[in-house]
Amino acid sequence: MYATGGIADRFHPLVSNVEKRLSGPLPAAVRFWDGSELGPGERGSASDTIVLKNRRALTYAVMRPDQVGIARGWVAGDIELEGDLERAMMAGSRLYGFDFTRREKLEAARIALAVGAIKIPPPKAPETEARVSGGLHSLRRDRQAISHHYDVSNDFYRLILGPTMVYSCAYFADADDSIEVAQTRKLDVICQKLDLQPGDRLLDIGCGWGSLIIHAATHYGVRAVGVTLSEEQTKLARERITEAGLSDLCEVRIQDYREVNDGPYDKISSIGMYEHVGSSQLDNYMATITALGRPGGRVLNHGICRMQDDQEQPNTFITRYVFPDGELHRVSKVVKALEGAGQEMRDAESLREHYALTLKHWVRNLEEHKDEAIEQIGEERERIWRLYMTASIGAFERGDIAIHQIISVIPGAEHAMPLARSSYIRADTAAPS
Repeated sequence: MYATGGIADRFHPLVSNVEKRLSGPLPAAVRFWDGSELGPGERGSASDTIVLKNRRALTYAVMRPDQVGIARGWVAGDIELEGDLERAMMAGSRLYGFDFTRREKLEAARIALAVGAIKIPPPKAPETEARVSGGLHSLRRDRQAISHHYDVSNDFYRLILGPTMVYSCAYFADADDSIEVAQTRKLDVICQKLDLQPGDRLLDIGCGWGSLIIHAATHYGVRAVGVTLSEEQTKLARERITEAGLSDLCEVRIQDYREVNDGPYDKISSIGMYEHVGSSQLDNYMATITALGRPGGRVLNHGICRMQDDQEQPNTFITRYVFPDGELHRVSKVVKALEGAGQEMRDAESLREHYALTLKHWVRNLEEHKDEAIEQIGEERERIWRLYMTASIGAFERGDIAIHQIISVIPGAEHAMPLARSSYIRADTAAPS
């Protein structure tokens, strides 16, 4: 490890001891506001350099020695990265679960005090940090949480997502597919899995900008209702429905799933929704779906699941800046909840690799339209989206998280599920002799 004088020399003994506990070098070099630098190996050998531009960057990190402290510095623009963000995030992934000892935290605070980076009171959190209130997963608080993420700018989301306006994992037949082709395929796969038929009543819980119900009405002749808590999504979804000439077949409501009371529906879809429901409400969520579906009807749940830790970690960048109150479940918990609500699980497909590919397209779109994005949502939010989407690529590639499409049926009548997945049966398969 090297240090080049100044503030870097002050931190060198502390970081050197930490590096020994890591059983490997630091994932990046660190440059302080005085120009001094601390890093692994020889100077210049690190591929990426984290730049602390001012004292406030260190203040955030020392006053909150967790993800939130580092996130505040990044979002405020006090911490920058010289290098490749995806590479740095992948290298830093081995720090997950690592924690400083109490002695190390006290030593870091002592050094920060000596260099003038301890402020009382501490600096305020960036404006874009989520501020929700009320009972966890109450109707009022869930509306606040959804608004924080989705009511930012429809034009911004169009820059990132492209013309399909689908904000969930695409379905790739080939890694070279365009995002538009892969997202359109995803919409059609969902319609096929639900076996949509002309005249079916479809309920789409968490309908976003209406892409699925528009596709389903256009190509499958269903009568569709979409519900969302986002006012901006509702506004654009209704405009898109009118432009498509589907006002007689599609309706979008600002409505919580707990407020829907006009069942039964023949088919129910829920895309990227149960991540917002919360662990305490998952059983109720599945019971509500069961009550809203007709006997024998199909349900498709498509959502992100955790694969490592059993519990959501508090005080993370994601919960403070991206998805307040969002909770990821084990897929086994999702299945247990739907079975507890009386549904029969019939099929499940993991799309983990597909979401990494999807995110790479979105990150590329953000990079290509960075200036426009900043005009739409401001510098803080652009930095938030850039970091969260880039970090998520690695999480899906490593298998920390996954995404599953789960098909279930409502009890009480024949469900007409196919005997086999047709895509798995080769037409030239010879019959046994």
